Amino acid sequence: MRVLVLGSGVIGTTSAYYLSLAGHEVTVVDRQPGAGLETSYANAGELSYGYASPWAGPGIPVKAIKWLLMQDGPLVLRPKLDPRMWLWGLQLLANCTHKAYALNKSRMVRVAEYSRDRMIDLRKATGLAFDGRQQGTLQLFRQQKQLDHAADDIAVLEQYGVPYEVLDPRGCVAAEPGLATSSVPFVGGLRLANDDTGDCRMFTEGLAALAARAGVAFRYNTAIRSIHVSAGAVEGVETDAGLLAADAYVVALGSYSPLLLRPLGIDLPVYPIKGYSITVPIVDAAVAPLSTIMDETYKVATTRLGDRMRVGGTAEIAGYDMTLHAARRGPLDRSLRELFPRAGDLGRATYWCGLRPMTPDGTPILGRSRIDKLYLNTGHGTLGWTMAAGSGSVLADLVSGRRPEIDIADLDLSRYSG
Repeated sequence: MRVLVLGSGVIGTTSAYYLSLAGHEVTVVDRQPGAGLETSYANAGELSYGYASPWAGPGIPVKAIKWLLMQDGPLVLRPKLDPRMWLWGLQLLANCTHKAYALNKSRMVRVAEYSRDRMIDLRKATGLAFDGRQQGTLQLFRQQKQLDHAADDIAVLEQYGVPYEVLDPRGCVAAEPGLATSSVPFVGGLRLANDDTGDCRMFTEGLAALAARAGVAFRYNTAIRSIHVSAGAVEGVETDAGLLAADAYVVALGSYSPLLLRPLGIDLPVYPIKGYSITVPIVDAAVAPLSTIMDETYKVATTRLGDRMRVGGTAEIAGYDMTLHAARRGPLDRSLRELFPRAGDLGRATYWCGLRPMTPDGTPILGRSRIDKLYLNTGHGTLGWTMAAGSGSVLADLVSGRRPEIDIADLDLSRYSG
């Protein structure tokens, strides 16, 4: 089949790779001059298979109010006259129950663990280098109530057989020796030994190059204008280079997917949540992190990427505004200074932001749409890279008429029909 993939971020690129592997003739279209140049460009660097969790959970409404009142809190709301912003927020609040949290996390862990298996196979098959490390991740708790709340996550981890360790402060330092220099106390951590790290942009660029050598056509610098539908089926995609036709079409445009699909009557519950990161050169490797440390207090992750550290996090609800607000760097700088005060040179850090495509329940939208020939692979939120290999493999199975290796009945858009 001829397959047209819309989007060359990590989701679109992995989709194209697996579609090509399945024998299809694949073309990828993107407005950017290369692969992985938007949300995939400078994310936190985590492949957080076991840590995959929805933002919506018990206690989040109260926490959100506190965060909004904090000067350097992990959440910022910039209200707009956009009904979709408020509708998305209400849908998220509806998922802040114990029952919804357990269901949504189980869905996310299912996709993430499958993605981990596919990523292992992909690394073996390609030998891609992307400053990757397979040394686990550590969720660090500064307060006892944070550690107590981890019981909900642990129950799901046990359900899916995900290895984990609950560590006391000494165990945290044993796992991440650089924490011995921390200027703040912590009560313990949850270590997930099977989680990985690496540079998502390097991975996406490398995989795109491999896919291109295998025959995938990448049409960069090409703006996607609209999708043409006739008699309930897609007949082509209008771009600034003309109409492109195929036998199947995959929408993998992250936060921009809803804007393209809305004129077709497909209302995706995906909203852009801006995240920030800094990339900091390491000046003392002996006291730098070995892998990823998730600072639960600031909701900030610090990841070792070769001779750099990537510090990413915070959530800003501001629509499609890409303003790089200087004040939002505060939580990133503070978390790094407190946990690894001598590891890096903040004066030489580079600052970045990107839009995460978030669903209210945290689970991506993966599967067929109600329009014939049109497939969706979007809404992965903060876990696009984590779920990319699994999502791309599932997508290729669906387009090829094969049954995916995991249950995907509750992953497509129909779960919102009620």
